[in-house]
Amino acid sequence: MALSIMHLFSKIKLGSAMVELKTLNLKVNHGIEGDINADPISPRQVLIVRYEDIFDLSIQPGELRENIVVQGIEIDKFIPGSLLTFESGAAIRLTFHCEPCKRIAHLVESLKSIQGKRGILGVVIKSGQIKVGSNFQVQTNKFPALSENPYKRFLNFIIKIPSGKVVTYKQIIKAIGVDNSYLRAIPIYLKKTSPVDYPVHRILDSKGYLITYVSLQKNKLEMEKVQVLSKADLLNNLNKNFVEIKDYLWEDGTLYLE
Repeated sequence: MALSIMHLFSKIKLGSAMVELKTLNLKVNHGIEGDINADPISPRQVLIVRYEDIFDLSIQPGELRENIVVQGIEIDKFIPGSLLTFESGAAIRLTFHCEPCKRIAHLVESLKSIQGKRGILGVVIKSGQIKVGSNFQVQTNKFPALSENPYKRFLNFIIKIPSGKVVTYKQIIKAIGVDNSYLRAIPIYLKKTSPVDYPVHRILDSKGYLITYVSLQKNKLEMEKVQVLSKADLLNNLNKNFVEIKDYLWEDGTLYLE
């Protein structure tokens, strides 16, 4: 059986339903044009599911909030690290499995029953238009699979932050491909990460403030030519150190392109 696209969907705005379309425009360093999840640093620009999996679970196309429903691809080839190349030349790198969550719990008897069948997330690595009914090819092991563990993805991301640059909690959330609820987990991740092995001092909170439990953060940033400013916090009778994010923010749209 030829590998082909059966359905295409996009989500235009927060809180809206998935819209079924005949074509999608894929764009490198972006994702799906017009889709709410488009983001240059995200490893979850696109969600792809196998028709065979949702058929077995009696789930209708679009109900898993997927963007692309494909058929014909064997389960042992539909894996993180594979490359999907479409007739137009557009291509998607599969990154990691989409985790079952409470948003889809009403569709299945248990979240365990959909484990491994929720679909795989991906990043657009070549631009082009894809359309319903068109064929595609799959190549396995073209890329390293991203870890299914968010903390490991966190480590793999922060180790790449260059000297003289910073990232914020919000940017980390996007770059490791997790829900905003994971903002609460970032302080936990920081506390258990070795400052010797990883540049945790280059991480700021979402407003650009330095983090109190990161040892010698101000000194380390200043040694890397990052200007640290101070603002009086009259309520708590202390000074808060911060960095002008726009001047030092590290943004790399090529993170998952190679």
